[in-house]
Parts: sequence; C-alpha cells; structure tokens
Amino acid sequence: PVFTKWYEPLHPAPAAIFHVIIQGFRSYRDQTVVDPFSPKHNVIVGRNGSGKSNFFYAIQFVLSDEFSHLRPEQRLALLHEGTGPRVISAFVEIIFDNSDNRLPIDKEEVSLRRVIGAKKDQYFLDKKMVTCVLLRLDRPCTCKKSHRKPSSSASFLSLLPVSRCSKNDVMNLLESAGFSRSNPYYIVKQGKINQMATAPDSQRLKLLREVAGTRVYDERKEESISLMKETEGKREKINELLKYIEERLHTLEDEKEELAQYQKWDKMRRALEYTIYNQELNETRAKLDELSSKRETCGDKSRQLRDAQQDARDKVEETERVVRELKSKVSAMKEEREQLSAERQEQIKQRTKLELKAKDLQDELAGNSEQRKRLLKERQKLLEKIEEKQKELQETEPKFNMVKEKEERGISRLAQATQERTDLYAKQGRGSQFTSKEERDKWIKKELKSLDQAINDKKRQIAAIHKDLEDTEMNKEKNLEQYNKLDQDLNEVKTRVEELDKKYYEVKNKKDELQSERNYLWREENAEQQALAAKREDLEKKQQLLRAATGKAILNGIDSINKVLEHFRRKGINQHVINGYHGIVMNNFECEPAFYTCVEVTAGTRLFYHIVETDEVSTKILMEFNKMNLPGEVTFLPLSKLDVRDTAYPETNDAIPMISKLRYSPNFDKAFKHVFGKTLICRSMEVSTQLARAFTMDCITLEGDQVSHRGALTGGYYDTRKSRLELQKDMRKAEEELSTS
Repeated sequence: PVFTKWYEPLHPAPAAIFHVIIQGFRSYRDQTVVDPFSPKHNVIVGRNGSGKSNFFYAIQFVLSDEFSHLRPEQRLALLHEGTGPRVISAFVEIIFDNSDNRLPIDKEEVSLRRVIGAKKDQYFLDKKMVTCVLLRLDRPCTCKKSHRKPSSSASFLSLLPVSRCSKNDVMNLLESAGFSRSNPYYIVKQGKINQMATAPDSQRLKLLREVAGTRVYDERKEESISLMKETEGKREKINELLKYIEERLHTLEDEKEELAQYQKWDKMRRALEYTIYNQELNETRAKLDELSSKRETCGDKSRQLRDAQQDARDKVEETERVVRELKSKVSAMKEEREQLSAERQEQIKQRTKLELKAKDLQDELAGNSEQRKRLLKERQKLLEKIEEKQKELQETEPKFNMVKEKEERGISRLAQATQERTDLYAKQGRGSQFTSKEERDKWIKKELKSLDQAINDKKRQIAAIHKDLEDTEMNKEKNLEQYNKLDQDLNEVKTRVEELDKKYYEVKNKKDELQSERNYLWREENAEQQALAAKREDLEKKQQLLRAATGKAILNGIDSINKVLEHFRRKGINQHVINGYHGIVMNNFECEPAFYTCVEVTAGTRLFYHIVETDEVSTKILMEFNKMNLPGEVTFLPLSKLDVRDTAYPETNDAIPMISKLRYSPNFDKAFKHVFGKTLICRSMEVSTQLARAFTMDCITLEGDQVSHRGALTGGYYDTRKSRLELQKDMRKAEEELSTS
C-alpha cells in the first residue's frame, strides 16, 4: 500500500466576505451596498459596463498588497469622474464574517474600510482609524516603534492599541484572515487561468509550491537556522557572563560585610545630618518669619512711598498745567500789550488829525463869521438902497405920469398937426395927382389901410411895453422872494451841517467804543483759543497714553464702531441698532479712585467690551464693519444672551463684593455682574487666599494682588500713572470742557 502524508497548508482559506460597500470609487458615484454573500460560492453577472470589473477592482483595492503604495495621481485616478460636482474622496468597505473568530476581535462581523482622497489614504477598522492594528506574536512589528508585550501567549494575532503604525499592519490583519501576502492567489484575475495552463512545468511547480506554502516553509527554515546559530553564539556569551557573575558574587560576598558597616555608619550620618538640617530649618523659618514681618513693614513703607510719589506726580502735573496756563496767559498778555500799543499809536494819530481838523474848522468858522457879517452888512445896504429907490420911485412916479401924459398929449397934437399938414399938402397935390375920382378913392383906401396897420403896430408896441413893465415888476418880486428863500435855505443848510457834524462825532465815538470792544473780544477769543488748544493737546496726550496702555487693535475697534454708527445716522437707517448700542463697559460705570487698580486688574480688556441690547444689534454692526473693511478688534456683550445668576457673598468685615462699589444703570446689571459679579475686594493677601479657597471666588486687594478661585496668584507693582480708568475720566472731562467751549 502507498501511504500519503498530507501537510496542512500554512495559508488557510480566507475569511468569508459578508458585505461590500462602495462610494465614489471609479464608476460607483453614490453609495452602493451589495447584498450578503454566501460563504460558499457567489457569481456576479451583468451587462457590459455595469461595473463588474470595478466591483472586483474595489475588493482588490482593499485586500491586495498591490495597492498599498499609491501616488497622488493614482489616487485621483481611482475617484469617480462623471457629470456634476467632482468627487473629492472615495471609500470601499468590506464586512467580514467573523463567526469562526478568524480575526482576533470579539465580534461576529468585522468591517475594514479604506478611504482615499487627493491627499489622504486611511484605513478604518470598525469605524475607527487604524492605529497599531494586529500583530503576530511570532513576527516583530515592522513600524520600528516600542510596543508593550501581549498578555496572551496564543498563536493568533493580538490587538495592541498603542501609537499609530503603517499600512503594513493592515496587511498583517488581512493575513490573519487568510489573505496572505506570500500567497496572493486568493484573487484570480482575468487571464490568469490561461496563463497557468500555457505555462511550463517548472513554473507550474513553482506556483504549486507557493500555493502549498512550501516556499514560506523554506524561508522560515532558513530564518530558524540563522536564529539557532545566533542563539548558540548568545549561549556562549551567556556562559561567559555566568562565569563572570560567579566570580563577581564571591567579590560581592566580601563586600557585603563592608556594606553592612557602611550602612550602619551611613544611618548614623543621616541621623546627624537630619538633626543638623532640622536645626537649620528652624533657624531658617525664624529668619523667614522675621523677613516676612520686615517685608510687610517694607510693603507698608513702599505703599506710603508710592502714595507720596503719586501725590508728587499729581502736584507736578498740576504745576505743569498751571505753568502752561500761565504761559498761555503771558502770551495772551504780550499780544494784548502789542495790540494796545498799536491802538495807542492809532489813537495818537487820530488825536493829531482831530486837533488839526478842529483848528481848520475854527479858522473856517472865524472866516465864515466875518463873511456872514460882511454879507449881512451888504444885504442891509442893499435893502436901504432899495427903500431909498422905492421912495424916490414913489415920489417921481406921479411926476413921471404927468410928464408922460403931457408927452402923450404933445405927441398926439403933433401927430394931429402933422396929419392936418399932410392932408393940406395932399389936397393941394391931389388935384394934379389924380386924374379921376376912382383913382383918388383907390389911393385913399390904400392910405387908410396903411394907417390902420400903423395904428395896430403902435398898439402892439404899447402892449409889449406894458407887458415888459409887468414882467419887470414880477421879476423884481420873484427875485426878492428868491433872495429871501435862498437866505432861509442857507440858514437851514447851516443848521443841517451842525446837526450832521454832531451826528458824525456821535457815530465816530460809537465806532471807537465798538472798536475797543472788538479788540477786547478779540483778546478774549485769543485767550479762549489758546486755552482750547491746551485742552486739545492735553486730550491728545491722554488718548496716546490710553492707546499705549490698551492696545492699538482695541482702540481701532472702538473708532471703527463709532464710524459704523455715524454711517447709520448719516444714512438714516438701522435706528434700532443705534438705540441698542450702549458703548463700552468702561464708559458705563463710575467708582471711587481708590478702587481703580483692583477694578482694572479684574476686568482687564473686558473694560473695552461693547454692551449691546441683543445679538441682532451686534450682528448688524459686524456686517457693516466688515462691509466697510474697517480695522480693529471688538467683543460684544449682548444683554439678551447673558445668563447671570445671583451670587451668595460671604458676610465678613475683611471683604466686600466689587460690584457693590460700582455705580451703573440697572439696565446693564447683567453685563456688570458678568464681568465683576464673582470678585471680592479683600483687606490683605492672606484674607484673599482664605476666601478664594473657602468660597471659590476670585479675590483681589486694593493694590491689585489677585487670587483666583483656581488657586493662581497674580500681582506685583502696578503703575497707577497708566490707570486706564483715570485716563478715561480725564478724557471725558476734557471732552466735556471742549464741547462746552
């Protein structure tokens, strides 16, 4: 009979796959879950292009060592490419049937997922990222990291959840499930059967040896022989080491007695040292207590010196302020003196002009008086002459009329005689002049006509003479009346001139008074401008100190918020946002100057938090803030979102709640309780430590030494010159003075 010995292959059958889930991998865009597989045989059929090859490729992607190292472009090639948004990651998840406990995990189903992206390639075991996964006890870890030894000596894999290892550990997990890297034929690709059928016998024998596991057996055999040789060498070294140890033991036995003596005297030495150290410790503690008392005394002196120094600084600042005011007053007085000097010179010039003008007027007045007297005399003479002439006229007018009548009678008689003579001559000559009666009548008519015309001419001449006489008389009366009127007008003009001169001097005096008043007001305005400039300079100095003590970002944020609100006011929009913004914390409360230091240390930068009514107000402000691209840093305290509970404060004379020393509007109670509600002001550092430990509250002294309820101690020297509350108070006062100016 022929006996055949069967060797169990080193690579058992792989674990059964229960589910396969694919998403974003190659042609599988959406998540695809394949129904549970049979533990025996499964056949996948489908039309061309339905994804059979990609499904097989997905399983190979998770299980095969062929895809253990992928470059970024290879990972991108595995992602789904199609219409619509680009897929940025993909995963393939395989759920194994672990009912036979092939995997060292206490579950009937174990999932292994591989996720890839443009910059990632990760494994997840049961929804958890793989750390240092599963290792064989008979094979060292390949990650070159220190692992603790497994608690079990079983031959299967053990979970070692220590630091993260490489993807080789995932391959070790798959190897425990039967997917060996040395036997990759648990996946038979297309064309592999044909290749095996046409391969030569030597290649098929090699393939059978790999499938049967003999190659691995030979490799392990060589490794074992090498390990035995190495062990033999180590054994010889161990024997040599044992000999050395035995020799060393004899030496140590001799040294043991010496060690006992040494320990005895060493114990005595340590006892003496302890006694000495204890005595030194007591002395040191006494010195420490003495130094502590001295430190407290020095602390009191230091506080007194700091107070004196602060008083001196305040006096120096006050003196500097007084000096600045005096300098401004001196400058104003110098300018006033120069102006008064200029006014004096101007007044001297005006006085000289007025004196000269007065002299001219006196001379002119004297000349006008003489001329008036002369004119009056001439007028009187003329009037006398006129009266004399009128008397002479009245005396001579009757004589003139009589003579005139005689003259007229003589002229009439002469004319009549002349006419008679002419008629006589005519009668004498008409006899020979006219040849007929008709010729004579014709000549007579002609003569009568010429005589009538001559008579009419004489009448007209007489009427013209009478009219000239009447006109002369009228002109005489008119000239006399006009003379009287001109004399009256002259008197009125003189009176008007005197009135205008009086008004001129009154207006000039009024102008001089107004000029003096204007100069006085100008000097007052100049003094006010200098005082205003000094106040602005002081305000700018305070702002610079506050900016240095606070930080540029916070103050820029405050300025930016003011710009946003001004923008809303200018546009006339978001009135509820303007009404819902209440300013920063520091501007909404007051306290005594003695509490400035502890309040500032407690609040810190929260002094510059912005109080708003609701979170909607802060959102609107921030949206416009970002839209206008403004600089700065802002933090809001929305009153509608603050949840503040009442705090039970300890009843003691050594501490008071800080919030009780603040004066603020009840509308902002939540904001101030949020910032200051859990802080106590204590008498000393010792009291602060006790109360902070007993009541879990933050405690602080007036000097700014703080004890947190968590136990942290902070404090030290605090420069009161940089007090932000003091600077803010001074700035507010200066702004009020500027606004009233």
